[in-house]
Amino acid sequence: MGRLIQIWVDGGYRGQDFTHWVMDVYRWLWSVVTRSEEQKGFVVLPKRWLVERTFGWFNWSRRLSKDYEILPETTEAFIYVAMIRLMLKQLV
Repeated sequence: MGRLIQIWVDGGYRGQDFTHWVMDVYRWLWSVVTRSEEQKGFVVLPKRWLVERTFGWFNWSRRLSKDYEILPETTEAFIYVAMIRLMLKQLV
């Protein structure tokens, strides 16, 4: 299975100290997704929309709609199950 390489984050994560820490510890590339200053109101941001949509899909899974689990490994397993279900649905 491939490793996580690049992360798209909200504009709230623009700090240089945190960015350098993530790059040093995890070796992830960090891209801040922000809207341009001349745009007003709601704007769909390209990569951020993918993440928000995926989190919305997780709400369809009962075990992921609330934080029921004690161990993070259990939550991770249910995320895999939810994503497998979504991918299988796309095949049909």
